[in-house]
Amino acid sequence: MYNEDIDRNLDGTGLKEACGVFGIYDFDGRDVASTIYYGLFALQHRGQESCGIAVSETGGPKGKVVSYKGMGLVNEVFTQDSLEAMRGDIGVGHVRYSTAGASTRENAQPLVLNYVKGTLALAHNGNLINAAELRHDLEYTGAIFQTTIDSEVIAYHIARERLNTGTVEEAVNRACQKIRGAYSLVVMSPRKLIGARDPYGFKPLCIGRRENSYIITSETCALDTIGAEFVRDVLPGETVTITPDGGILSDLSRALPQEQEARCIFEYIYFARPDSHIDGVSVYASRIRAGRFLAMDSPVEADLVVGVPESGNAAALGYSLQSGIPYGTAFVKNGYVGRTFIKPKQSSRESSVKVKLNVLREAVNGKRIIMIDDSIVRGTTSDRIVRMLREAGAEEVHVRISSPPFLWPCYFGTDVPEKDQLIAHDRTIEEIRDIIGADSLGYLNIERLRGMVDGLGICTGCFDGNYPMEPPTQDIRGDFEK
Repeated sequence: MYNEDIDRNLDGTGLKEACGVFGIYDFDGRDVASTIYYGLFALQHRGQESCGIAVSETGGPKGKVVSYKGMGLVNEVFTQDSLEAMRGDIGVGHVRYSTAGASTRENAQPLVLNYVKGTLALAHNGNLINAAELRHDLEYTGAIFQTTIDSEVIAYHIARERLNTGTVEEAVNRACQKIRGAYSLVVMSPRKLIGARDPYGFKPLCIGRRENSYIITSETCALDTIGAEFVRDVLPGETVTITPDGGILSDLSRALPQEQEARCIFEYIYFARPDSHIDGVSVYASRIRAGRFLAMDSPVEADLVVGVPESGNAAALGYSLQSGIPYGTAFVKNGYVGRTFIKPKQSSRESSVKVKLNVLREAVNGKRIIMIDDSIVRGTTSDRIVRMLREAGAEEVHVRISSPPFLWPCYFGTDVPEKDQLIAHDRTIEEIRDIIGADSLGYLNIERLRGMVDGLGICTGCFDGNYPMEPPTQDIRGDFEK
């Protein structure tokens, strides 16, 4: 499945998530490119397809933006020379996955837009469900698109709204009222850094501070990496504007009642780094809770509880703590293997499971194993891992999954495929157990999800089809993505 840590992607048959964003404004006028670099490095788990940085000097020529982006990992795209050439005290950065469709340099972000009012640089995490409609309307009024991503639709609308508004933050707010779906945005104008989060709060966004610099980014782990302190989360439906004169200015005109908020639960299950906090909830603690819930609801006698690296580890520890069954390590992963999902042939991807992950025979031989993983999408990864445990001498393999079964696609930035590609579609748990070759199989109960995150509002659409907003009538995810 597409687990979002670089070490835990095992094949190309599962999930992936789209993008991490990072913006910074240094009020003392110091260059920020290297700080953005390290921030993106901390967010690398959110996207390893492409990355980019755009910076500007607020005291220099208005509207001059220097940008650099490319395909690959952060440390592959940027060099010391390229960073030193990027002079500026305000900037934004982006790491990208495409949920589907073209993976090209043209689609890498940040997007830099030159228009009559100056320049904008934009980085976007999420997925719009009305992108096709908005794009069509723009094209028929003369817009020429350079990419196939819906982020460019957002940028165009901000630029157009800016022509009729007094401030860029008002233009961002008006544009956000037109778009529907999931978005966490960081926007750089010549003199302002702006962050915006959709009213449902699908994707995370937070604010940090380091000395006289302010940061807006996807996860708190990026703040820790650069030595910044966490200030607060950007609230669902909030637009924040950061300037030297005003500090942090807030606009909550797009906010919904809290009971309508719908955060993507997969941030807590495996997208986010375990050392991050999202909306006041520890990602690590939420995974521990998921494991405890699994032990309460799906107990089984066994000798050892193990997790599939990385996101399965914390849930496995939670299962162990609740059940009293010892927690151990069964898998050794090769951190130097590339992202196996990019291999063009399925046969190549399948053989890569053993290249990336190997079983500690001494740990599992002759034992009854409980194996905790974060999800089963199509099932081909799970059946190979179960087989590897058996080949290493495990007497029994009991699989526990720290999320409910996938039954519906996602339209909000998580690459959950169509129903007919999901192993749980039209199959019972017993039939799935038989397919993956486990002795028993248990999923997290959907009723437990809110308990994982201290009662926060979450989206459960991919489990029960109850989306927080009406989904598109046709699946456009292959055409508009990040």
